[in-house]
Amino acid sequence: MTNITRNDFDQYMVPVFAPAKFIPVRGEGSRIWDQKNKEYIDFAGGIAVNALGHAHPVAVKALTEQAQKLWHVGNGYTNEPVLHLAKLLTENTFADKVFFCNSGAEANEAALKLARKVGLDSGIAGKNGIVAFKNAFHGRTLFTVSAGGQPKYSQDFAPLPNGISHVAYNDLEAAKAVINEQTCAVIVEPIQGEGGVIPADIEFLKGLRELCDEIGAVLIFDEVQTGVGRTGALYAYMNYGITPDVLTTAKALGGGFPVGAMLTTDKFAPHFSVGTHGTTYGGNPLASAVASAVFEYINTPDVLEGVKNRHQYFLNALNTLNAEYPVFEEIRGQGLLIGCALKAEYAGKAKDITTWAGEEGLLALIAGPNVVRFTPSLIIPEQDIDEGIARLKRALAKLGQ
Repeated sequence: MTNITRNDFDQYMVPVFAPAKFIPVRGEGSRIWDQKNKEYIDFAGGIAVNALGHAHPVAVKALTEQAQKLWHVGNGYTNEPVLHLAKLLTENTFADKVFFCNSGAEANEAALKLARKVGLDSGIAGKNGIVAFKNAFHGRTLFTVSAGGQPKYSQDFAPLPNGISHVAYNDLEAAKAVINEQTCAVIVEPIQGEGGVIPADIEFLKGLRELCDEIGAVLIFDEVQTGVGRTGALYAYMNYGITPDVLTTAKALGGGFPVGAMLTTDKFAPHFSVGTHGTTYGGNPLASAVASAVFEYINTPDVLEGVKNRHQYFLNALNTLNAEYPVFEEIRGQGLLIGCALKAEYAGKAKDITTWAGEEGLLALIAGPNVVRFTPSLIIPEQDIDEGIARLKRALAKLGQ
C-alpha cells in the first residue's frame, strides 16, 4: 500500500472514531513504529487485547500454520481447533459449555439472550428483567449498549430494548431494591473498565451471587476486559472466589485475532437448542487456533505471577512519578488493568494527557474523561515500563504548562 495517509481516514471512513494523527505500521513486543519509523512504547495493548504484545512468535506460528490448513467451514460443521479451545476453556474454568463468537459485544449479547431464554423457560410470568450497573460497558449492539450504564452510548438509538434496570455499582442495597422474582439476569463487570477501572467490592459480588441464587436469576460476569490473565488470575472471578453462571470473554483471548466466547454450565447451556442462537464466523478454525496458542501460553504460573509482579512494578513507578507531578488522586486496578484517576483540578484532562503521551512516543488509553488507563502486554519487559513511564513524565510536564 502506497501513499496512504491519515487524511484517508477522514475521506473514506465513517467518523465514529477519532484516531491519532500517526499510523502504526509495525509492532514487535511492547513497541510499535509508525509510517515515519517513530517508535512508541505500547501501554494501550489494543485496549487490553494484545496480551502477548505484537507479533509474538507463539501467535504468529499458530496463525501461519492454521492458515495453510483450514480457515473457515461455517456452523454446519465443527473443526478440530475449536474443539481444542473449548476443552481448554472448560477444563480451566467453572464452565461446562462454550459458545464462540467474534467479539465481547457478541459474547454479552449471547449471555443476555440466554438469560432471557432461561427466564422464559422458568414458567414464571414476566421473568425477563435484567439488572445492570451505572457506568458499565458491555458492547455496542443495541442490546448490550442498553445493558451498559452509560446513556451517551445508547440515547441516540431509542427505542431501546426494555426491561433493563440500572443501579449504582458497588451498592448492594440498591441492587437488592430492584432484584426480584421477575429478574432473569444480573450482569456485572468484576472491574468496570471503560467506566473508570473500578474494582468490585467482594461483598458486593458475594451479595449478587446470593440474590441470584435466591430468586433463580442468572449471574453474568462480563470478563471481556479482565479475562485471560489481565488481573493476574486466569479470570478475575478467581481472585474473588465467587463463581458466576455465565462468563463472557474476548479481547486478550485471541491476542489480537478477533474472537469471543460465552462460557456457562450444563445447568443453563441446554436452554439454547439448535437454531435458537448462532453466528457465521464464530469458532472458525483460524481464530480458534490462535486463541488456543495464546491461552495456553498465558495460563501458566510464570505468566500469571509475572502479571502480579508487573502490577507492583507499575504501581511503584507511577507513585514515584506522581510524587514529582502530583496529578493523580488515585491509582487503582488489578494486574495490568490500571487506572489513574485525575485530581479535581485536572478534571477532563485525561484525553489531553494521552495525546501528549502519543507525541512523546507512548500509547495510553482513557477510561472516561478523568482516568488515564494502562492495559499493556502481560509480558511487557521492565525496561519498557521504565521507558514508558519516562515518556509519560514528559507528557505530564506539558499538563503543568
